[in-house]
Formats: sequence, C-alpha cells, structure tokens
Amino acid sequence: MIAPELLIEEFPATLKTVTEFEAWQNEQGEEGNYEFVRGRIIPKPAMKQNEFYIVKFLTRLFIGTEAFREGYELLQEGDSYVDTERKRIPDLALFSDEQIKKARNGVRSCTLFAVEILSDSEKENDIIEKITERGPQDYFDAGVQLVWYIAPKFQKIYAYTSPDDIRVFRGEQIISATPVLPGFQFAVADMFRE
Repeated sequence: MIAPELLIEEFPATLKTVTEFEAWQNEQGEEGNYEFVRGRIIPKPAMKQNEFYIVKFLTRLFIGTEAFREGYELLQEGDSYVDTERKRIPDLALFSDEQIKKARNGVRSCTLFAVEILSDSEKENDIIEKITERGPQDYFDAGVQLVWYIAPKFQKIYAYTSPDDIRVFRGEQIISATPVLPGFQFAVADMFRE
C-alpha cells in the first residue's frame, strides 16, 4: 500500500463527488481510510491501540441497551455518508438494522450518533479548534442527532446536539445519549478509570 502522504499528491483534482472518489479509489486498488469533503481527501488514521479501552467501554455499555436488542449496531470506523460530496468516517457510529440491510444493497446512509476520539497528542486549544472549525456541521447536515468528541488526554467529552449546542462533560458528570440512544449513559470518570 502506498503511504497516505504520497498518495494524496496523486489524487486527481477533478474528483467532485463521493462516487467519483470511491470509483477512483477502487480503480487504484487503494484501501486506505479517507474522508471526502467537497473535493478534499482527508486521511483518516486507524484507531490507536491506546484508544481501544474507550471503544471497549462504549460497546459493552451499548450491548445492554434496548437499541442493541432491536438490531442497532455501534460500528467502528465505517463510512458515514453526508451527501454526494461528503463522506465521514467516525471512530464509532450508530446504525439501525434497516440501514445495515439497505447498505447491503448499496444504499448509502449516515449514522444517527457519531463518536470521534481525539488524539492524545493534541493540545486542548487544538481540540477546540478542530471541533469548532471542521466541527460537527457535516454530521448534522446529514441528519445526525448527536456527536461526541472524546478527549482522553483531558478526560472530557464534548457533546453536540446541534452544530451550535455543545456541552462539556468530565469527572463524575453523567453523560447520556438519550433520546438518540436511550439507556446509554455513564459517569465520564468511569470510562477513564484503570
């Protein structure tokens, strides 16, 4: 596989839609994770092993929800389509059983709830800039109802219920994904305990 930084220089500037980008990617045999936003190809590094504990915590909590019993899945690093010009790849994404069945037949959809894990190497100011600059707007444009940005280094979760409505959770504060995902709640500190 070609290194992402080398491949990016080789992307044709004429790609305007997700379909064109994915066709080009398939033609090249390139399987890397890339988000596509209005003609920009954005490398999406794979989840780091030191972030696995977050995924384990959240997926085990999810298994106890009614949504899980109804066939919903909390999937890792899957495509989430905003529109014909934008595709994001959240670290965790909630999809319904119906969406999964339709995807099997080529119907693209966007998650209902996106979780992004921010890198430990990022400073808090970098995180704020990232979640406000690029922000959750793409997700909400697609109908997502909730976006969480988890900052392990600072043991905080930035929860968006709209592009402009953010609340920061930390410590013993209880964060909840209701009404998107009823029963999915926990004290933030519990996720970060050893």
